[in-house]
Amino acid sequence: MDLTSPVRPLSAAVNAAVRLLSGPAPVRLRAGAGGVVVAGSDRDLAVRFRCAATTHTDGEALVPAAPLAETLRRLDTEVVRVVVEGGRLALRVEGARFALPLLDLELRPEPPAPPQVSEVDGSLLSIALRTVAGTAAKDDPLPLFTGVRVQAGAEGLRLTASDRYRMAVARLPLRRAEAPLDVLVPAGLLIEAARQAHGILGLHGDAGRFGLSWADSAVTTAVLDAGFLSAEAIPSGAVDTEVELDADALAAAVRRVGVYSEDRRILTLEVGDAQVRLASSREDTGEAEETLKANVCGGRTSPSFQAKYLLDALAPFSGGRVRLALQPGMRACVLRSPEPREVELTYYLMPMLPR
Repeated sequence: MDLTSPVRPLSAAVNAAVRLLSGPAPVRLRAGAGGVVVAGSDRDLAVRFRCAATTHTDGEALVPAAPLAETLRRLDTEVVRVVVEGGRLALRVEGARFALPLLDLELRPEPPAPPQVSEVDGSLLSIALRTVAGTAAKDDPLPLFTGVRVQAGAEGLRLTASDRYRMAVARLPLRRAEAPLDVLVPAGLLIEAARQAHGILGLHGDAGRFGLSWADSAVTTAVLDAGFLSAEAIPSGAVDTEVELDADALAAAVRRVGVYSEDRRILTLEVGDAQVRLASSREDTGEAEETLKANVCGGRTSPSFQAKYLLDALAPFSGGRVRLALQPGMRACVLRSPEPREVELTYYLMPMLPR
């Protein structure tokens, strides 16, 4: 194997593989007419990323992933020559050579990908995942709350995630749907895959696996049963107050008023006839309140929220207006855009007890 590759895309692909794979898993470099493919697998996951490269001699090599990723990350040149030299894979740049031991290619055969069941626009999927995957728990003993439920069918693609205090549901169109899909996928993996992906993405799935593919690149993972993660489990039929206002104005007010809340950073959203009033207080710095114009319909339910969670809920509606459907008691607040969007987002936010 002998190729010349731009350093940055090759480094990005190898480092993405290292972040996704567990433990000291090696990576496989395969050079051909289409460039170089970086691949790797562990017990539950398989990755494959293609990079542009000029191939001088076709071939492949299996090498330790961590030193390869670290070496590429520290190179300060534009291009690198990657060539097999005896029992080593050499990285050559002007004035320097770095050589990694070759491993037995038979040690890590590439697992086959599950069959493709549909296709989705990669840019729309990235928009949806920025919000939905962000509501999944980062560290939870129950894997259910660290994953994203991916459902694909005739009605389109639906993504759902929750950390118990909030839930986000995104709906977006599919380019085609050949078979239904309903799986729970680790949120971190989906975020990393969407960061690498581009163009039209293939959705793959079978009884125990899920995959994303694009341009000779793919990420495949084992999955869990997703049936318990559903927005239908959240009561939302008791809405008695609806508030519509500018999302950015509300977010800015939350940041200002939140400075005056206690350590839990809880503030109250008091609903009036044609306005909402944000209020919070703390003993050492005093209190704050700010009133915003709003379209109000129904009752005057006035919940309290943790400021950080309310800001996270408002973020995907930035640049437009947001409608808050408020329920009495400790039932969820439902946030939606009043205008139709290609990615339809519903955000459920649990209120907090006022201080």
